[in-house]
Amino acid sequence: MGDSLDGVRNELQQRLHDLRTRAQRLSPLDIHARMDAIRGCADQAGLHAMEGLARLSSQLALLPGCRVATTACLDHAEDALAARTPAEHQAILAAVATRLH
Repeated sequence: MGDSLDGVRNELQQRLHDLRTRAQRLSPLDIHARMDAIRGCADQAGLHAMEGLARLSSQLALLPGCRVATTACLDHAEDALAARTPAEHQAILAAVATRLH
């Protein structure tokens, strides 16, 4: 199980890296779609913090200021991939919310 979870984490890290390098050139709808795909993959793997962060990011991508929101979410994605507890999940989402306000 650990190996398959490591594989999912590596895949998500690659997707996030690709999004980070291309985010300034992507439309808000493209960012939304990519983050929603990341959300689905994280959800299937049980990576709840990453799923929550990707869900938030995909929603924020459709609002004004999406570039700032996407950057804030991507900055916390590595922490979300490593999170193991509900408390860590909440802390990551709180950190994003704090950066956006």
